[in-house]
Amino acid sequence: MSLKDTSEHANCLAMSDVLNRIGDKWSVMVVGMLSRGTLRFNELKRTINGVSQRMLTLTLRNLERDGLVTRTVYPEIPPRVEYGLTELGKTLTGPINGLWDWSAAHHEAIVEARSVYDARHGEPAEAAQRERRYAGAN
Repeated sequence: MSLKDTSEHANCLAMSDVLNRIGDKWSVMVVGMLSRGTLRFNELKRTINGVSQRMLTLTLRNLERDGLVTRTVYPEIPPRVEYGLTELGKTLTGPINGLWDWSAAHHEAIVEARSVYDARHGEPAEAAQRERRYAGAN
């Protein structure tokens, strides 16, 4: 099935399904870190700033379920568990590295555009950020 025709409902559902997994910030960071090589859980946790143990566990489990990450348990005391990218997961490194590079190259321009927008619309940056963060919450 080709996902190029977005007028097809099934294609939109398939695209949404894939982007929900690989489009969240923790998945992008995990794949980015694992593109450098195999890592243990605590090594990943240390290199990904701000991720909680629970969120990292869920992210790794979901990436493993989708066939993007392998989990290898070594029968040692204490047990050693390593994570790495599968062949399918390795195909994501190009797009993710491109996104990473694009983000680094354009971050200042985006921050400036936000400031201009907030000034034009009379929204203080903090209030606008708070509103976006809790949009839809009652």
